[in-house]
Amino acid sequence: MGVFLEQLVNGLTIGSFYALVALGYSMVYGVMKLINFAHGDLFALGSYVGYAILVYGSCIITRTFGVWAGMAIAMACAFLLVGAAGLAMERIAYRPVTAAGRLPLVVSALGVSIFLENAIMAIWGPRYQAYPATVVPSVSWNIAGLRITAMQSFILLFSLFLMAMLYYIVQKTRFGAAIRATALDREMATMLGVDVDAVIRFIFFLGPALGGMAGIMNGMYYRQISFAMGWNYGLKAFTATILGGIGNIPAAMVGGLLLGILEMLGAAYISSAWKDVFTFLVLILVLIVRPTGLVGERIAEKV
Repeated sequence: MGVFLEQLVNGLTIGSFYALVALGYSMVYGVMKLINFAHGDLFALGSYVGYAILVYGSCIITRTFGVWAGMAIAMACAFLLVGAAGLAMERIAYRPVTAAGRLPLVVSALGVSIFLENAIMAIWGPRYQAYPATVVPSVSWNIAGLRITAMQSFILLFSLFLMAMLYYIVQKTRFGAAIRATALDREMATMLGVDVDAVIRFIFFLGPALGGMAGIMNGMYYRQISFAMGWNYGLKAFTATILGGIGNIPAAMVGGLLLGILEMLGAAYISSAWKDVFTFLVLILVLIVRPTGLVGERIAEKV
C-alpha cells in the first residue's frame, strides 16, 4: 500500500507537467485544428529560462528574498517570456500559412520545433544542465510512512490552481464564451462579432506560458534538464491530450494526470524500462473502446 501511495503522488506530480503542456495542445487544436508540435520545445525553453534566472541571478534573488521568492520570480519571467515566444511563433510561422490549409501548418509546427530545440542547444550548450540545490526547497514531510516533499506539494497545488483558473476563464467568462464559439465555428463566431484574432493571440500566449511554468517546475523537481527534453515531454503531453479527448480542456487535464499515474504505476509494478509500453498499451485499449478519448465528445465536421 505504501508503494502504491508513493507512486500515486509521483504520478500526480509528473501528470501535472503533462496536463499543463496538454492544455496548450488542446487549446490550439480546439481553435485552429492544428497539432502544435512545438509545445514540447516551449516547455524545454521554460526550463532553461528558469535555469538561467535562478543560476545567474541566484546571488541576488534567492539570497536576498529566499528560495520561494526566487522561484516565484523565475516562474513569472518564464510565464511572460515563453508566452511572448508563443505569440511570436504564431505571428511569424503560422499566420502566413494559415490560409494554405492544415498540412502546411503542421510542417511549419515541425520546423518551429526543430528551430527551438537547436536554438536552446546553441545558447546553453548540448550538455545536461543542473539546477543548483540551493535554489530548490529541500523541506519534506513524513505522513504515515509516506514521504512528500515541499516541491511535490507546490507542484500539485499550483498546477491544480492554474488548471482551475483556466477552466474558470474558458467556462465562466464572456471571453471564454468567445473562445468556445471560435472553437465550434470560426466563421460564425466572426459574423457574430467575436474578435477571433484576439482569441488566437490569447491561446498562443497562455498555452506556451503554462508550458513554460511547467518546464521550470520540472527542472526544479528533477534538477536536470536537456535541450532535447521537449520532444519526449511533448509526445507524452500529446498522448495525454488524445487519452482525455483532444480539443477539450477538462479532458486534457484528466488525460495528463492519468498518464502520469499510469506511467508511475507501470514503473513500480512492471518495469521502469517497460513503463512507456504499458502506458501506450492502455492508450490503445482506451481508444479502441472510446475513439474520442475518455472525456472527449464526437463533433460533426462541417462540410
